[in-house]
Amino acid sequence: MFGFGILTGLVFLPLVGVAFILALRGDDEATKANARWAALATTIITFVLSLVVYARLDLSSSAFQLVEEKHWFGGGLVYKLGLDGLAAPFVVLTTFLMPFCILASWQSIQNRVKEYMVAFLVLETLMVGVFCALDLVLFYLFFEGGLIPMFLIIGIWGGKRRVYAAFKFFLYTLLGSLLMLVAILAMYTYAHTTDITVLLKTDFPASMQKWLWLAFFASFAVKMPMWPVHTWLPDAHVEAPTAGSVILAGVLLKMGGYGFLRFSLPMFPDASAYFAPLIYALSVIAIIYTSLVALVQTDMKKLIAYSSIAHMGFVTIGLFSMTQQGIQGAIFLMISHGLVSGALFLCVGVVYDRMHTREIAAYGGLVERMPLYAAAFMIFTMANIGLPGTSGFVGEFLTMLGVFRVNTWVAAFAALGTILSAAYALYLYRRVVFGVLDKPSLQNILDLSPREIAVLAPLILLVIYYGVHPAPILDGTANSVASLIHSASARFASLHPVALQLAGFSE
Repeated sequence: MFGFGILTGLVFLPLVGVAFILALRGDDEATKANARWAALATTIITFVLSLVVYARLDLSSSAFQLVEEKHWFGGGLVYKLGLDGLAAPFVVLTTFLMPFCILASWQSIQNRVKEYMVAFLVLETLMVGVFCALDLVLFYLFFEGGLIPMFLIIGIWGGKRRVYAAFKFFLYTLLGSLLMLVAILAMYTYAHTTDITVLLKTDFPASMQKWLWLAFFASFAVKMPMWPVHTWLPDAHVEAPTAGSVILAGVLLKMGGYGFLRFSLPMFPDASAYFAPLIYALSVIAIIYTSLVALVQTDMKKLIAYSSIAHMGFVTIGLFSMTQQGIQGAIFLMISHGLVSGALFLCVGVVYDRMHTREIAAYGGLVERMPLYAAAFMIFTMANIGLPGTSGFVGEFLTMLGVFRVNTWVAAFAALGTILSAAYALYLYRRVVFGVLDKPSLQNILDLSPREIAVLAPLILLVIYYGVHPAPILDGTANSVASLIHSASARFASLHPVALQLAGFSE
């Protein structure tokens, strides 16, 4: 692609669709339809290209592959892309979810359709760029750039309180990331480079690591989000259009976990060991507290949003267990959560498009009128609980297994979260699907349309497939995770043994 490699094509291919949509003139129904089809075709082609990229990777190696590097302005600006086993699954997850976002918006979005599709395609470029970037400045540009289209998606096409939710989302994530920018400047001053591959091999002083770790933590904790900087997420989910919630839960939250994987653990291992008890404490609070908050929600979207925060608590304890099972479980759980939470928001969107309300009390007895919907919703609810045979079980089990090896109390409290997840998830399902169909407004509600079946069926298949056969994800990440642990553990030796034991680290 103009002298660049396949990763550049993957990152910037959605902008080709943007150019086509912007070239459309008028705002009649034909133009809107063309914009929808152009966006759908672009996202499908991008997904296929991501599969080609994934197939070209040698996942038995932990090295970065398909690396592209360009130096501009006398080397002052470095453009460097590459993939390894840690980043590749997130790229495929991002490109996989995008076509479903377009399909989910097919009928629900009728105003400014061209601008809506452009916003999603630009967002796709920025999200894929985050996982492919091998330069800190480039990573930061992609990472922060994603705020703009998401801000517009929530603020223009959201609900009644969309402006408040959009600004809250924007300000929380921007303020957290400003500290990361300061840390990037400090790292450049010390190492004289922003090349991630070089920085991964740079030994930062232990005292410096703590400040750098805290600065990156401020950004990634808000993005995941972790307790207590989580309050922007329920508001953003409730006000965002359905597709916005899908991509927010499915991909944007995972950028925080990916940041811990790519930067905090390998670059600041001493600080990661030192602050591990803090991570454990915040994660356990998030798992239990947000699960209890989810139990009292009356809005379906808000309940699922709090559920997402609880699941991200499992991710962080798995990552900072610094064990093979814990980190692989965290990665698997992020992929699974991207599928399951995205599907749950799509299920909410199905009934919202018909009834224009997300209040749990407005529903009941839907199984009588919507048996297909009830079956799909049940599968995703079971996966959200972590039922064996679904992808949710594999991730949660591995994270708790990894944490149990280093801190049994953290594992015990996390297990309490799985019990609470069953409580709020089954509560939601029973109130919406079962019971007596006695509300007049629900008497003529229609079951899933062919378009909605096309959206939910692939997600059902993947949730079950990865539940019974998790090897494709686990095998693909195994060598990269083992390399990360070996590299970090070798540098833990400089940490005082008592502090290391307190942090609960285990090679």
